[in-house]
Amino acid sequence: METMGTSQPILDPYAAAELARVLHDSPGGFLGREPVPVHAFAPGASLRERRESFAEVYGTIVARIGEPTLYGGSAHGPNVRWRSAERTVLLHCAGHWALLSAHHTEPLEAAEHRSFAWSGPWSATEPHEFDLLPYVWQLDRSGPGEQPAERSPGRMASCLEHFESALELMLTSWVEQLPVQVGCDWAGFTLTSSADRGRRLQVSYALEDGLHVSVDDRDGEDTPERSALMRSRGWQSRDRGWWQAEFPAPERPDASEAARLTLAELRARGTSAPKELRARDVSCKDRGELFLPGLGIRH
Repeated sequence: METMGTSQPILDPYAAAELARVLHDSPGGFLGREPVPVHAFAPGASLRERRESFAEVYGTIVARIGEPTLYGGSAHGPNVRWRSAERTVLLHCAGHWALLSAHHTEPLEAAEHRSFAWSGPWSATEPHEFDLLPYVWQLDRSGPGEQPAERSPGRMASCLEHFESALELMLTSWVEQLPVQVGCDWAGFTLTSSADRGRRLQVSYALEDGLHVSVDDRDGEDTPERSALMRSRGWQSRDRGWWQAEFPAPERPDASEAARLTLAELRARGTSAPKELRARDVSCKDRGELFLPGLGIRH
């Protein structure tokens, strides 16, 4: 984890925005220096509290230097970039701090690519380490700046339990960070498994609608016994053959339950390994390209 070095926190949003302008327009000696803390997340804060507290400083920075090149988030908070081929201004999180820093783009991204490609567990018996990735999702809406010529390779899960952890971390990051960065826009994807061809399991989140998980069960019998079985897995209601679970104001336990329910359903229908899974129709309101390198499966 990065340290703050000797950099003193700048906790006034307007002062933070001015620092962002300097880093963006004329970084000079700031390139490669320790990141500067610009926001403190309260220890133990809920996802809603973290979201609301970060929104002011983020909005003030965007008002000063414009929308970012790449939106995104890690397991710990934001990971937002104003990028050119030469320099990148990075707003990211370490510990309880949101940090601003300026980097030479090529070595920054090379180090991140190595983290995705070579770090992490080599077997299912080791910790998953998806929480240590630089970012778990990234959204490119062709904003100002220059987009990368290549994307970081996704980290593959070593087992289904690791996939469950990766999904939980990503959903938690969406709940905290998506509304700050893209407002009420939804994000979602469809899960398919080679062990159960033709089946679709859908996962989505939006601030106004909450967290939603559903599975196509139109080939299942509409009987009390089938209903009891599906409810025992955690499904809440059935609508036109789709079983659904909804979390209108999700917090960490809800993201965990959504991930648990997803894995339980996949296992029940025959999935035994992450390599059988694929995320399809990955999108954020059908605008731009949404990448999920921390989901642990192909997409």
